[in-house]
Amino acid sequence: MKKLNVTFWIFFGLAAGILVGGYFPDFAKKLAPISNIFLHLIKSIIAPLLFGTLVYGIAGVGDTKSMGRIGLKSIIYFEVVTTAALFLGLGMVNLVKPGVGLVIATAKAPSGAVPKQDFAQILEHVFPTSIIDSMARGDVLQIVVFSFLFGAACAAIGTKATPVVKFCESLAEVMFHYTGYVMYLAPFGVFAAVCVTVGTNGFGVLVQLSKLVGTVFASLVIFIVLVLGIVVAIFRIPLGRFFQAVKQPFIIAFSTASSEAALPLALENMEKFGVPKHIVAFVLPTGYSFNLDGTTLYLSVAALFVAQAAGSHMPFGEQLIMMLTLMLTSKGVAGVPRASMVILMGTLATFNLPLEGITVILGVDAILDMARTSVNVLGNCLASAVVAKWEGYQFPQGSVDLSLPPAPPVLARSLEHTA
Repeated sequence: MKKLNVTFWIFFGLAAGILVGGYFPDFAKKLAPISNIFLHLIKSIIAPLLFGTLVYGIAGVGDTKSMGRIGLKSIIYFEVVTTAALFLGLGMVNLVKPGVGLVIATAKAPSGAVPKQDFAQILEHVFPTSIIDSMARGDVLQIVVFSFLFGAACAAIGTKATPVVKFCESLAEVMFHYTGYVMYLAPFGVFAAVCVTVGTNGFGVLVQLSKLVGTVFASLVIFIVLVLGIVVAIFRIPLGRFFQAVKQPFIIAFSTASSEAALPLALENMEKFGVPKHIVAFVLPTGYSFNLDGTTLYLSVAALFVAQAAGSHMPFGEQLIMMLTLMLTSKGVAGVPRASMVILMGTLATFNLPLEGITVILGVDAILDMARTSVNVLGNCLASAVVAKWEGYQFPQGSVDLSLPPAPPVLARSLEHTA
């Protein structure tokens, strides 16, 4: 049992959480603090890890000119792939029509229910007024922008910045080791998170509104196989090694429905996969705001699902306008809890669709959130590999070494006793 890796125990925690949550819901709901503690530990990693890896990557490995080129390539890739996700969702929801047959009372959407963000507001939000405040709030995009500029400044002054760059290199290594310690707690965090979800909603959360769930899941599978599969083939990403690198972050994202929970391990694993540190440290966090493949696909399905359930016929031209609206409003809100529901509500209000549709979708949003979040993480991991290959880097052969650092002595003795 000692030789079974963390991935096995995460799967075990996921399955056990479903059973305990379904059969012992009162007990399962009390496990929320364990899930929250795990998520708190994960969130404590993100700001120092991003700052250390990105500053060292720019000042110690890359340069401002290459980072500008990497940024442009990343944005081009993000927009192409998220557009494909939106149109795939649009096609699937028009084909399956999961909302037809449901009845949602049409009510006038209350004005000002959700504050809308225009392009200027989104652009303004990208730039931090205080990096301490950005780190405290976990605003990933603002941390990336500050770290990028800070790293560029370090590169510009040369040897005078050596102590700072060395500190950032050490900080990144320490945080990777810290991440390894936290990952020993992942099976417990996953178990508790799934217990609470299933215990609160019952097994019904897995079957309720099955047509909508089936449409979203089928769309995501098609997106992974068709769109991401084509990307893998075009850029000749080694599929076996890539699967090894992304499986643990994917499982954690699915189990916890949190992209943040998977980010530290995704950063570490993609670096072990062969993506240079300065690329993975820039592309992955930036993708959390600009490359939400699973979320954008889900939003296109959910918005038209509500329109179908409300009996509102939307011409194809109006559907395209809705897709463009979703493409804009889905940017820059990755740090907002249940951000997709906020975006969806704003879109429904914009197109005078009943907000009561939100309450219908909420019944299965937990399981849909797990699916879209895991695809977001998968898409961003692939984006970092694509940009690296686009920059001319080659990935090493053989398996990916995903071993965790030795557990702290107290934890190691506890694990040995449990085994």
